[in-house]
Amino acid sequence: MWSSSARAATSGSTAGWCSPTRSRSCSSATLTPTRSAAACMEVEVGSFSDPEGLEGLAHFLEHMLFYASEKYPGEHEYTKYITEHGGSYNAYTSSETTNFYFDVNVDNFEEALDRFAQFFIRPLMSQDAVLREIKAVDSEHKKNLLSDGWRMYQLQKHLASKDHPYHKFSTGSWETLETKPKERGLDIRHELLKFYENYSANLMHLVVYGKESLDCIQGLVDRLFSDIKNTDRISFKCPSHPLSEEHLQLLVKALPIEEGDYLRLIWPIIPSIQFYKEGPCHYLSHLIGHEGEGSIFHIIKELGWAMNLMAGESTNSTEYSFFSVSMRLTDAGHEHMEDIVGWIFKYLFLLKEDGVHEWIFNELVAINETEFHYQDKIDPISYVTGTVSSMRLFPPEEWLVGSALPSKYVPQRIMMILDQLSPERVRIFWESKKFEGCTTSAEPWYNTSYSVENVTPSVIQQWIQKAPTEKLHLPEPNMFIPKDFALKEVTEKVTFPKVLRKTPLSRLWYKPDLLFSTPKVHIIIDFHCPLSSHSPEAYVSTDLFVDLLVDYLNAYAYDAQIAGLYYSIYLTSDGFQVSLGGYNDKMRVLLNAILKQIANFEVKPNRFSALKETTVKDYQNFNFRQPHSQASFYVSLILEDKKWPVAEKLEALAKLESDSLAKFLPNLLSKTFLECYIQGNIEPSEAKSIAQEIEDTIFNTPNTMFKSMSPSQYLTKRVIMLENELKCHYQIEGLNQKNENSSVIQYIQVHQDDASSNIKLQLFSLIASQPAFNQLRTVEQLGYITSLSLRSDYGVWALQVLIQSTVKDPSYLDARIDEFFKMFESKIHELSDKDFKRNVKSLIDSKLEKFKNLWEESHFYWGEIDAGILKFDRVESEVALLRELKKEEFIAFFDQYIKLDAPQRRTLSVQVFSGNHSAEFKKAAAEADPPKTYRITDIFGFKRSRPLYSSLKGGPGRITMD
Repeated sequence: MWSSSARAATSGSTAGWCSPTRSRSCSSATLTPTRSAAACMEVEVGSFSDPEGLEGLAHFLEHMLFYASEKYPGEHEYTKYITEHGGSYNAYTSSETTNFYFDVNVDNFEEALDRFAQFFIRPLMSQDAVLREIKAVDSEHKKNLLSDGWRMYQLQKHLASKDHPYHKFSTGSWETLETKPKERGLDIRHELLKFYENYSANLMHLVVYGKESLDCIQGLVDRLFSDIKNTDRISFKCPSHPLSEEHLQLLVKALPIEEGDYLRLIWPIIPSIQFYKEGPCHYLSHLIGHEGEGSIFHIIKELGWAMNLMAGESTNSTEYSFFSVSMRLTDAGHEHMEDIVGWIFKYLFLLKEDGVHEWIFNELVAINETEFHYQDKIDPISYVTGTVSSMRLFPPEEWLVGSALPSKYVPQRIMMILDQLSPERVRIFWESKKFEGCTTSAEPWYNTSYSVENVTPSVIQQWIQKAPTEKLHLPEPNMFIPKDFALKEVTEKVTFPKVLRKTPLSRLWYKPDLLFSTPKVHIIIDFHCPLSSHSPEAYVSTDLFVDLLVDYLNAYAYDAQIAGLYYSIYLTSDGFQVSLGGYNDKMRVLLNAILKQIANFEVKPNRFSALKETTVKDYQNFNFRQPHSQASFYVSLILEDKKWPVAEKLEALAKLESDSLAKFLPNLLSKTFLECYIQGNIEPSEAKSIAQEIEDTIFNTPNTMFKSMSPSQYLTKRVIMLENELKCHYQIEGLNQKNENSSVIQYIQVHQDDASSNIKLQLFSLIASQPAFNQLRTVEQLGYITSLSLRSDYGVWALQVLIQSTVKDPSYLDARIDEFFKMFESKIHELSDKDFKRNVKSLIDSKLEKFKNLWEESHFYWGEIDAGILKFDRVESEVALLRELKKEEFIAFFDQYIKLDAPQRRTLSVQVFSGNHSAEFKKAAAEADPPKTYRITDIFGFKRSRPLYSSLKGGPGRITMD
């Protein structure tokens, strides 16, 4: 399969092409097979082009182009076609561009691309669609109103030059697209059509990814896109930098919605895209954002003042850019903000005094070259969206490389950017709830409270002088940069993972890399500890233990991650898991360090206090999650055994101290079994050696807390079984009543993992997802966030319909979901043989999409091992069943489990009411329950009354400890 890049065809012209493989044979028979194709169009028209007084018009136009065109006048023909043929679609509007993209099963690519091309040729943009989509834009805006990310970004823009487009509000709302235009006597549809005239072919770039030869794809693009008008529009160029002197040397104190203090230092800089071969910001962000010993972060972390630090450039334009250093502060860090800022400038002065080091630049060049040449293949939709922007920013010969390979060592350029990171040019944004009552202003679009103070270079100099004297220094050479990229010889062609080694302490699954020929390996070590989640106290203790492990390893392992060796340690349903991935050359060095840290773990009180504080705030921030996210949590809380309410976890966390954690851990780890998985460029003997090393380090070192576990102690989470023909509902007020959004999730429990039932449920989801979205979001305008999707909880499969809305309460939304299923029943029963076969083929094509990289393949196989199902041939078996599936069998399945009055329909409706719908909540609480419904008032009493599905980890052919 080839990738091809084309500048959008102008009227009567030929598309321009660039490909490093152009000289090779273009016969489609020689191409690597792909089952999905993709395209992305970038238009050099973004929110900066919004007319004055019509904020959000570019974003609104992006929404409108999805509706219909003269050639395909049926509303949402494009989205319907994409969804029915195994694809996905989306778009986004940025400051200077708007991007549209999709993928689809490869056999349907030409028709999908034709529909896509009509976005840019003759869209209809009917008056009825205009009014509906303004509501959708407004719903999207209201979703963002209480998001600190959106609020703080808009605040940064607000404190910029008012005559610069960066200052604008860009998303759009009912006020900017309906109310205010009407007050001015404007017809918004007329303004929309006038704005669409900016979509000229000379401002468009297109990337197309398909299985055909480049010549075939070029011909297809010429034919489908040649009618795009070329009006020779001039691309938007920013008039200047958005920050003048009055917007610098500021300290902005802002009041966030969520718990947690954040500090950001921001400087305006010359965009380094102008020097992409020299990579000045890459060099500086590497040093300023480093987390090893001697770095800014390492020092302030050890003092208990910060939990993370990020540094780098954010490029919004080729005309201006910003360099920022941001971090999350602890309460102690809040008190030492001036010291932290002083240290940052101390480090910047150190870099100036020490000069630029060629060895550091060369080290980064080596890492970048390795990463580029051994990059993993990604899915087509990610490829096209990642490539299209390069066409605007770089010359054609650089389109596939972009800024990934800086190679020119020009120390003066690095010093030029470093000089711009001065006290005279800084803006400091400080977010904290401690500023409640101390702010003086409010940003107009999101109503973010803030105050502004001047912070002069002389003030910063005082902060530098009084900052503690801990030693800052440059990092040492990176020992983890790989040198050996040799591919191991595979003597045994192992199709599926196999058990290579088994003892009472551990089991090793192994699979060599037979597909990707890459010098990489993936290692998973699953620590099964049944005492990790048997109570809220155990859960939060295990959570803190895992967080501390990551914290202790950070300084050492940071170099490994820079060099392409990644690791993660995270909580699981029955313990915790260590995952490592990357080049196999130095993998064992990193693995050994992680294992030793785990085996020799001890609780450090100062780090415990800092992480506990952050964890408490993270749990408290559950109150500020989007209502649909809270609803999803309640669904899991109702369904899963051994899942604990956030309030109980907070209560347990409040009582947890460092000494009580230290006492808990020997008990937790005294019952442990290791499930290990190794896949990649590694021989069986080395995999066995690694497994032995893991076992020896964890279980056989002096003073280890880890002990073996007997088979009877192997416990897993299970899911409750809902009752046939009974609709359970759980209604609760939203935890943040200032959020205007309410939400409902209707969960329809269908079956436990079974190939025949799986394919029928997947087929229904494929057929119903787009009609549900169209009816509930587009036609009825119930809410911006609307979806019908599949859900699996520990192998128990279900359908889930989600709506988040400001306009209607959850009881009403739930009734409309019921009505959709009632209406859709006739669609299923009247499904033609042709449509049935087309949908089956689409599902088959999606299933047969090959793994694109080692991580996709290993995650699939590990998923089968982790669930205990071991259906390594799942794809083949389900495709075989799909080929034999009869329409009558599918309809019978729908009638049995899914339709509104199905005899085995098992339904749970979770409804979260916002402050907007408090009256409706009181009314719903007072109403009598209709027949065949059950109101859940006590979640845990309800769970105790229901039977559980069996665990998939057990039974013939499945995982047991025996």
